[in-house]
Amino acid sequence: MREVIALDAVAHGVPEVLVGDDALDARVRWMHVSDSAGVARLLDGGELLLSTGSSWPAEPADLRRFVDELADAGLSGLVLELGTHYRYVPAVVVEAARQRGLALVVLHREVKFVSLTEAVHSRIITGQTDALRARDEVRERFTALVLRGSPADFIVHQLAQTLGAPIVLENLGYEVVAAEVPLALEEELFTEWELRSRSAHRRSEQRRERGMAAGGDDWLIVPVEARGIRWGNLIALPGPEHPAGRTAVLEQGAIALAVGRLADGDADEWARIGRRRLVDGLLAGRFAGVGGAAARLEAAGLPLRGAKLYGLVVSGAPVAAERADAAARALRGRALAGSAPVGVAAPATAMLVSLPVDAVFDDAAVLAFVRSLVDAADVERVTVSVGRAAEGIDAALASVHEAVDLAGGRRRRAGRGPSLRRVENRPLVQLVTALRDDHRVLEHGERMLAPLIAHDLSRSGDLLDVLEAMLAHPGNRTAAAGASHLSRSVFYQRIALIEELLNADLDDGETQTALHLALLVRRSAGR
Repeated sequence: MREVIALDAVAHGVPEVLVGDDALDARVRWMHVSDSAGVARLLDGGELLLSTGSSWPAEPADLRRFVDELADAGLSGLVLELGTHYRYVPAVVVEAARQRGLALVVLHREVKFVSLTEAVHSRIITGQTDALRARDEVRERFTALVLRGSPADFIVHQLAQTLGAPIVLENLGYEVVAAEVPLALEEELFTEWELRSRSAHRRSEQRRERGMAAGGDDWLIVPVEARGIRWGNLIALPGPEHPAGRTAVLEQGAIALAVGRLADGDADEWARIGRRRLVDGLLAGRFAGVGGAAARLEAAGLPLRGAKLYGLVVSGAPVAAERADAAARALRGRALAGSAPVGVAAPATAMLVSLPVDAVFDDAAVLAFVRSLVDAADVERVTVSVGRAAEGIDAALASVHEAVDLAGGRRRRAGRGPSLRRVENRPLVQLVTALRDDHRVLEHGERMLAPLIAHDLSRSGDLLDVLEAMLAHPGNRTAAAGASHLSRSVFYQRIALIEELLNADLDDGETQTALHLALLVRRSAGR
C-alpha cells in the first residue's frame, strides 16, 4: 500500500491517508474497481479496492457491516474518491476500517480510474517479473552449491549473505548445527536457545494454521527435509525484504541442505562440520566475549553449567566428530570435536568434553575414551593430551589451550596402547598457557632462540627439532638422538653447534629450563 500511494498517478488525486500505520504494509495483489455494495463476495483477498462509493449502503450500521465484509474477504486497502458521491468520508467507515486494521485512503481530486489501474497493475507485474528473475538467480546459485558439494556451514553463510540477515541451522533436537550471526548478537540470541526456538516454532505453527504470513519481527522457519525424512530447520531472523521473497530464498537453501544430507548417506556431516567450525573458532579466538562463546556452545548441545569440562587433543589418528560425541554420551556427557590445532601435526583433533560433576575421568577412563574414538589398528599410534578439569567457559578455554600446548611437544612413546599426557604433570606447559598472551614471555622465547631460528631459516636446518628432542630426554642423549632420527655422531655435532650459537652450556639445568620454556612459548604461538 505504501508503494501504491507513492505512485505519480495516485499523487495526482491528492491522496490523504485516514487509516495507515501497519495497515499500509499490506501487500497488494491486484486492483479492483467497483461501487457495488456486494463487492466483497467477488474478492479473493489481497486486492486494492478503488471506488466512488456511489452504491454503498446509506445506513451507518450497513456501512460498518460493508467494511467488515471487505476486511473478512482479505482486502488489502480501500481507496475512496471524494466528490462524485461523498464530500467527506462517513465517520463510521473510518472507525470500522481502523478497528479492522484496513488501510483507508481518500482522493481529494478526480482522477482517471483507468490511469490508476494501469499504474498499479504495471507496478505489480514489474514486481512479479523482478521476483521471478530474482528467484531464478537464487535457484541457480544454490543449485551450483549443491553440484559443488558445498558443506552445510557454507550454505548457511551464503543464505545469510543473500538475505542480509542472521541464519541458524538447527537439528531436530533444537541444537545449533551452523550459524551465521554477528558476534555481538551471539550471547543474546543463543542464551536459552532451545526455549527461544521452541517458542518461535509454536508461533510459526499458529500463523500457518491461521493462514498468516510472518511479520517483520518474526523468525522465518523452513524445514530441511526430503523423501519423508526431516533433519532439522533453517531459521532466518528478521531482515530486509528480498526481491525473490525471503521464504523462497530460505526454501532454496533448505533444498540444497537436504540434497547434501541425502548425498552424505548415514554420515552425520552436519555434526562434523558445524562442531568443527565452532571448536576451531574458539581456539582461534573468533568470539566477541566469553558470554557469547558460552551461549554458542550450549546452543550446540554442550552443557557448561553444572559440568566438568576438559580440553583434549587426540593426535596420531583421525577422529570422527560423531564418534567423539558418542563416546562422551557413554559417560553421560557431550563432546565437540574440531580440526588439527595449529602447531600439532596432523592427524590430530582438538575437542572439548563436558561431563557430569560426578563422572570419573581418571587415566583409565581417558584411555578407554580414546580407544572408543579410533580404529583398533590406530590405537598404537595415538597420543592423548588432557587439560585440567574446568568449570565455566574461561577455564574450559584454558583447558583446551593447555591440551594443545601439551600436544605440540615431541611425542614420547612408552609401551603399547594409547599414550597419555596430562597437563597436571607438566608444570611448564601450565605456566606457558597461563602467560600465552604476555608479550614479555613471547619476546623471551624469540630472543633466546633467535640464533637457532636464523640458522634453520637460512640453511633449512633442524636445530630447533634437535633441541626439542634433547630437552624431551634430559640426561639421556641416546634416547634424544633416537627421537631426532639422527645418528649419535650427527646428533652430538648438532648439540655442539647449538651450544656455540647460543653461547650456552646445554648440561646446565637452568639453561635447559629457560630453553624449554622458550620452545613451549614458540609452539604455543603456532610458529
